[in-house]
Order: sequence, then C-alpha cells, then structure tokens
Amino acid sequence: MDHHLLAIRVFNRVVETGGFTRAADSLRMPKATVTKLIQNLENHLQTKLFQRTTRSVSVTKEGECYYRRTVKWLADLEQMEGSMTESQSEPQGVLRVDAGGSLARQVLIPALPEFLERYPDISIDLGVSDRLVDLINDNADCVIRSGPLVDSTLIARRLFTMDWVTCATPDYFQRYGTPARPEELEQGYPLAHYRHARNDRIYPLRFIDRGKNIEVQHRYQISVNESNAHLGIALSGAALTQVVRFAAQPYLDSGKLVSVLDAYQPPPEQMYLVYPSNRHLSARLRVFIEWAVARFA
Repeated sequence: MDHHLLAIRVFNRVVETGGFTRAADSLRMPKATVTKLIQNLENHLQTKLFQRTTRSVSVTKEGECYYRRTVKWLADLEQMEGSMTESQSEPQGVLRVDAGGSLARQVLIPALPEFLERYPDISIDLGVSDRLVDLINDNADCVIRSGPLVDSTLIARRLFTMDWVTCATPDYFQRYGTPARPEELEQGYPLAHYRHARNDRIYPLRFIDRGKNIEVQHRYQISVNESNAHLGIALSGAALTQVVRFAAQPYLDSGKLVSVLDAYQPPPEQMYLVYPSNRHLSARLRVFIEWAVARFA
C-alpha cells in the first residue's frame, strides 16, 4: 500500500480510537510504525495533527478538519475499489462478528451453517462475550446487541424483538412457593441477578404493574456476568431469575423451568445488528447484514 495512503488510514484510526497504542492494536501493527507514519504525515502536511503528552493524545483543530475531510474521502475510495473487486467475484474473506453468550449459542450459531453454505468463501471470526464490544478498538465488522443506539457514528439494523421471562425450576417453587406479585420476591425468595461484564453493575429484576415500574433487587444469593451461566443458575434450582425468553424457551417447553409473573413482565427490547457508519460496507458484511435481517425477522 502507498505509504501516504497508509499514513492517512492510520491517522484516522488514531482519531477514532483516541490513542496510538489502541490504534496500533486494532490495526495489528507495531506502535513504533504508527508513530512514524503520523510523524511523516505531519511533516508532509507541515501541520501538527495531534497534541501529545506522556499521558494523553488529543486532536488539534487542524487535525479535526483533516479527519473530517479524509474520512469521507477514504470511504469513497474504499467504496469505489470494493465495487470494482466485488463485481468480479463472490463475497469472500474474514468477517468478524461479536455477540452475547446466550444469543450466540441459541440463536446465531444454529443458523450460521445456512449462511456459510450460501457463502462458502466467507470465514466467520465469532467473538462470544457479554462484554460491550468497541467496534473500532476491537476491530470488529459488526456486533449484535440489544437496547437503544447512543453512538451516532454507528448504524443499527433491527433483527427481532426480545421478550423476558421470570423463571425457576419446579423444585424451587416446591421449596419456596410461587409468587403471585413482584413485591413478594422481596420476602425470602433466593434470587440470581445479572452483573454487567464491563462495569459490574447489578441489574435488578424488572416488572410493570398497571404502568408502574417495579424493580426487585434485595440481597441476592448469586450474581453472574455471562448470560449462559445466568440461565444455568436458574436450571440448577439455586435461584429464581429473569432472562430473555429465547434462552429459556427450550427448558420451559420441556418443563425443566417454569415461568411466573407473566402478566408483569417488562416491555420487550429490540435486538440490533450494529456496524460503523464511516467504514466501507464490504461485500461480505453487506450479505451478512441482508441475511441476518431476513433470517431473524
């Protein structure tokens, strides 16, 4: 690749990741190479693009202006080159997708053979974690996640609606009784809570009663930061918990789990496929998005 073009790409990644080390990691190149390319670019432009200290890197006003111009130019260039290449071949290459544990295990992975059979020249690097993935720093093509989109630099395509269910084993209800209202869970029912994998925040059990939001978060017996393990606690009989319905449904159908308080469940959430807006949409990502939207609608 032409060194000047490479330097511009590296400059954009430093801006997007907020640091030379993170940019080097996401581009899989030595930090010294990133530093040298930025120095060469600044010398070529005779302009300082970053303010550097031993602790931080910030973009100068000139750097911000240069980024706004080059990010669009690079996207147009990649779009043009990509369309030329893709018109002559089937979608191919490695596609990195990240998804949460229970979603990957029970929804995405069972469906992937259909996609791979349709596009045999595409390889999937599937990252499975409940940690919130940073699409730029983690160098992912797309992620599948729920909840509102707060980053305006991302694009979200809705996949499906995700319902919740509060459940435990039949043996659990024989030991502790069956609650009739959410407030009763505060009275001696062993609970398991989900703990966010990134910030350790404990998520309460959520309910709605005639428009009133109810949260139950009394002293829990166990918390866990991975969705498959969260469901596993319910299956063990140790605690009652609240999980997404698609994860629990096979066990509800078999009788291994029993749902309660169905009339009080919180509103469903939307599941999205999310990808950066400032990257060229490669053929492999485009066909994956189209397939996922159609497959999970």
